[in-house]
Amino acid sequence: MKKAYIYAGISILFWSSLATVSKLLLGELNSYQVLTYSAAFAALALLIVGAVTGKLKLLRAYGIKDYVITLLIGLPGTFLYYVFLYMGTERMAASQAFIINYLWPIMSVVFACIILKERLTWRKCAAFALSILGVVTVAGRELIQFDGETLSGVLLCVLAAVSYGAFTALNNKWSYDYVISMMLSFALSAILSLIINLSMGGSLAVSILHLLGFGWNGVFVMALATVTWALALKEGGTAKISSLAYITPFLSLIWTYLVLREPISPLSIVGLMLIVLGIFMQLKEKKK
Repeated sequence: MKKAYIYAGISILFWSSLATVSKLLLGELNSYQVLTYSAAFAALALLIVGAVTGKLKLLRAYGIKDYVITLLIGLPGTFLYYVFLYMGTERMAASQAFIINYLWPIMSVVFACIILKERLTWRKCAAFALSILGVVTVAGRELIQFDGETLSGVLLCVLAAVSYGAFTALNNKWSYDYVISMMLSFALSAILSLIINLSMGGSLAVSILHLLGFGWNGVFVMALATVTWALALKEGGTAKISSLAYITPFLSLIWTYLVLREPISPLSIVGLMLIVLGIFMQLKEKKK
């Protein structure tokens, strides 16, 4: 069980840095540039993991239909999610963007009802309402004042959460190997981002510091955190380990304060608590 907590702690540490590192990169680059390189690093890292664990042999067993389904499942979680999240982070404080992004567990419940035909209950509806109230609270005064930049940022971060929620439900419907499917999806995301970036006249020129940021996002946040989280769930059990993930946004607030010097707004804390409360409401129903 001790190993499970170590694996989970590694994942949480990496995930909590996403908002800070992304905000630093997005200060000089566009969303598609960041995703092109980050996704390429992630695909390469997962390729190495697949080679070491012997999972690459699964690729020979896949038919064309399997490749198509795998890529379609992965796109909401590896392409749309990051495009929307990066674009939202460009328009608002990184701390706010990351908190709103944590709507995704509730969105996964919504899509489980739509895609997996799970029963919609009053508890799930109340959890969803609480989480939406949390988003409104996080947006705070800017939402009341109809600040266009913040409103678009909120919408994009909500779309990111919707995309990842759809991804989790689709991933539960088809049981392809997670390492291989994510490797393929990140590779496709890198290609799509590259095409869009070049079509927009974007440059591929980056600095050494940028490459370090891409490497951190791709190798540690996108790839290794996924692997260590899967190991944590395997060692410690889903119920005990999953609840630890909600430490992530609180830790993210600390990173954005220390590195980006973003003040921790009381409204952000209240909004985050409402979102997490909504998540725990639906988790309690699952346990029952």
